[in-house]
Amino acid sequence: MSDYGNPEVVATGLRFPEGPVPMPDGSVLLVEIARGTLTRVAPDGSLSVVAELGGGPNGLAVGPDGAAYVCNNGGFEWVEAGALLFPGHAAHAEPCGSIQRVDLTTGAVTTLYDRFEGEPLKGPNDIVFDAGGGFWFTDHGQVRDTGRDHGAIYYAAADGSGISRQRADMMGPNGIGLSPDGRTLYVSETMTARIWAMDVVVPGELAPPPPWAPGRFVGTPPVFRLLDSMAIEESGRICVGTMVEGGVTIFDPDGGGSEFLPLPDVGITNIAFGGPDRRDAWITASTTGMLYRMRWPRPGLQLHNRQLN
Repeated sequence: MSDYGNPEVVATGLRFPEGPVPMPDGSVLLVEIARGTLTRVAPDGSLSVVAELGGGPNGLAVGPDGAAYVCNNGGFEWVEAGALLFPGHAAHAEPCGSIQRVDLTTGAVTTLYDRFEGEPLKGPNDIVFDAGGGFWFTDHGQVRDTGRDHGAIYYAAADGSGISRQRADMMGPNGIGLSPDGRTLYVSETMTARIWAMDVVVPGELAPPPPWAPGRFVGTPPVFRLLDSMAIEESGRICVGTMVEGGVTIFDPDGGGSEFLPLPDVGITNIAFGGPDRRDAWITASTTGMLYRMRWPRPGLQLHNRQLN
């Protein structure tokens, strides 16, 4: 793994950070799940709160309109284990997840969606915009005293006008990303540690799944690890935050195997690409509350975001 740079600690003291988004001014937006905030990390590592979101802000993307869109899981109970912080069961007996929009100029927060066809969202987790300006998101579900929720994949309009469920009854879908041509949606399942590929037949609609699976199987780690959120390389490789044995797993999209980059945190959750050449990898080390930056050997995929192009 000598092609990969050394991780540099950019920020500390974060409360389970996820969803890094590199901004044109050199700062990074992210969410702090345990603090319930949308937070900006300045180039010198200083922190400022952009918006108080409440609940459990879990995933983040900046839309084509320049606003921030947040997957809020509703909130966790938290477990302190020495210097490490871990999410536990849902903070509430009843589902109360949502998709929130944040005006980055004023900090105003609007709830776009909190249910589908009358059913509350259980634990929205991660989000990606497509070329048409709509977004895909995962509902990971939560663990409650009554058992574990099933998860689902949704597609929604950024103006709050419509939402559709495209896959139901998944086993904790977490990370979500689109292939370079936009025709394939990739999803990671955390507890099964599997990557699935699904064909996008038209914007916002997935092809029917095969029997016994939500899509085409891409890969899984060779040992016990858990998979979190993802970013796609310009080459099409799928880079996934990996937990238990912390690091980033890089999957061949055609199912040709994977490689693993170990990093010093058991809870590596997210990776995002930025910088002029999109080779600056921003990585959240969530249980220790750190944000890393490292040079990546290949450029990340340009996201569908006019504001950041």
